[in-house]
Amino acid sequence: MTEDIKSRIREQALALGFDAVGFAPAQLSDQVRQWLAEYLAEGRHGDMGWMVDKADRRGDPQVLWPDARSIVVLGMNYGPGRDPLAILDHPERAGISVYAQGRDYHDHVKNRLKALARWMADEIDSGVKVFVDTAPVMEKPLGQQAGLGWQGKHTNLVSRGYGSWLFLGEVYSTLDLAPDTSEIDHCGSCTRCLTVCPTDAFPAPYQLDARRCISYLTIEHKGVIAREFRVPMGNRIYGCDDCLAVCPWNKYASPTGHDAFLPRAELMAPRLADLAQLDDAGFRQLFSGSPVKRIGRDRFVRNVLIAIGNSGAQALVPVTENILADESPLVRGMAVWALSRLLDTGRFEVLRDRYLPDETDEDVRAEWED
Repeated sequence: MTEDIKSRIREQALALGFDAVGFAPAQLSDQVRQWLAEYLAEGRHGDMGWMVDKADRRGDPQVLWPDARSIVVLGMNYGPGRDPLAILDHPERAGISVYAQGRDYHDHVKNRLKALARWMADEIDSGVKVFVDTAPVMEKPLGQQAGLGWQGKHTNLVSRGYGSWLFLGEVYSTLDLAPDTSEIDHCGSCTRCLTVCPTDAFPAPYQLDARRCISYLTIEHKGVIAREFRVPMGNRIYGCDDCLAVCPWNKYASPTGHDAFLPRAELMAPRLADLAQLDDAGFRQLFSGSPVKRIGRDRFVRNVLIAIGNSGAQALVPVTENILADESPLVRGMAVWALSRLLDTGRFEVLRDRYLPDETDEDVRAEWED
């Protein structure tokens, strides 16, 4: 009986546009909970305090929802149609992570999760709750338990059919459904994802220190990005695809068939000069419906200015000089750093003598003085 119900759910999920479907028990192993506790205790979550605040619910699905008995884990393919790392060879252009070049995946995935949940409630009398990654759900361990893939050495889910490129979502169910066979690790001796990382964010295989991760630094981190990470960031201004893109399992992946995940032309290789000049209104307009919008204009331009500093492009000096009077100290400070990289000592000192006496922010003053 349970297999028949599972078949019906899987058929409906595929009809709604999901590419991968699996079933897991509403529980996580002691090993996964221990990994989470150690990760938080060591502070590797950085500024993401919400991971600590909801650690009990993250570590145990039945704390999140006590009535849950089974979890339907679903994946949607967002595979790129070109090499995500090719943009790194164009330092005057901005690198935006593949997942953020299209529409906000949260909306696209959640709408389909809700449709599946409504069907489960109406057709098979299941209590349901739906979650995407804004909720305290350990999606990747659940994805592995459900057979969708395994957590690779870079800690992301790897699929034999879709490589690195699956968005995940879950429907928690009150039905007691037989779990699918958990996927085993197929990484073997490969370490490409570890060695490619520009900031050495992996202290060991299967361990990530978010505080060193470019995705974390450009998206989650709210303040000044430490100097040691700025040059390795290159022209990556929102996220980083390096560890995902080099995975050999991507040879089995295919480009996404979902229109919502196709890259918008203006986000595939935008000019740093254009992005640096965005005010708040222009930023909101350009990134309407995009996950990029959530970091706000100031943090975004902070990232752009680091990329400008790494570009070596003298043509970007005038644009950067204009930003020295920006209202945001975070933006001003990164403009100073960018100019310190682009200008010779004499030209930089002229600007310092002009702007430093009136600067009131300590972080910006430090950039001028360093």
